[in-house]
Amino acid sequence: MRVGAVAVVVVLGCTTLGAGPASSRPSDVRGPSTLAVTGFILDGAPDSLVHQNAGALANLGVDGVQVTSDGRNVSAPSVGAKRLVATAHTDGLTAELLVSNFSSKTYDFDPEIGARLLRNPAHVKRVAGELAGFVAAQDWDGIAIDLESLRRGDADGLLLLIDELQSRMDPAKTVSVDMMASSSLPEYRARGYKLGAIGQAVDVLAIMTYDFHGPTWSGPGPVGPLPWQRDVLDVLLTKVASDKIDLGVAGYGYTWPKHGTGHSVSVKKARALVAADGAHAVWKAQAGEWKATLSNGTVMWWSDGKSYDRRATLAAEYGVHGLALWRLGSTDTLR
Repeated sequence: MRVGAVAVVVVLGCTTLGAGPASSRPSDVRGPSTLAVTGFILDGAPDSLVHQNAGALANLGVDGVQVTSDGRNVSAPSVGAKRLVATAHTDGLTAELLVSNFSSKTYDFDPEIGARLLRNPAHVKRVAGELAGFVAAQDWDGIAIDLESLRRGDADGLLLLIDELQSRMDPAKTVSVDMMASSSLPEYRARGYKLGAIGQAVDVLAIMTYDFHGPTWSGPGPVGPLPWQRDVLDVLLTKVASDKIDLGVAGYGYTWPKHGTGHSVSVKKARALVAADGAHAVWKAQAGEWKATLSNGTVMWWSDGKSYDRRATLAAEYGVHGLALWRLGSTDTLR
């Protein structure tokens, strides 16, 4: 999962609802029509998942391809990825190909892979050429750069990668960056982000305002609380134009068991666990997410369709470009 910064403490209001899988299900998931919504999707997902959500989307972000461990190349898009770009176009959507430094060995984003790519200009140019080739040959509408857990020394390489992609692709194609969120300007710089320069260079900056809490890096808490998301936007807007910003939305949750390590859960799975346990889902209004405590002491937080609506309202309030949802298939269907 994409890990955001932990920088504030929130105090939460609540509404208690009855148990059962429908207790936290909105009747509809519908944001302001002026927002451009990107739905991220795994490359093995079925076409039906795109069709079910297409009416609420503008762009499909397909995950995607990975930088090789030596930082010199990227993997080729899978058969599923190439199928999904065609499906997106059939449904009237654009489709961007995500490139990441995710490692299948550690099952996490690898800062060393990021450094091997970004600190070697020859590697950056080679990878940019490969990605631009995929875009031209497979009819992608652009590239989404999803390089995470970067460090200060990666900053110039990230900008070079953006510039190389912009220069190598047709001007109609887009370059987006998925950026780990923080409410601190110095922390962005420490993470390899020169905000002002990135804001000038990219077409869209998707700020990943989720993973504020998670089972391997914090105690129980909301995945992407609204007060923190406001703080993130307030800082980001000092350096980046509002019409280039997509607000990240979580479509999943986490568990925190009393013993052992928790894990991520889909919205459907979170509701099923609550229903099977006879527990109660509690809507935390200030955070804009659901919380439940199971009979074995496991604490759960998740962000669903109702949470999505609150983020759509926030995005409209700030006048940003749109929303970026991670991910289709894990959360409620968009309408």
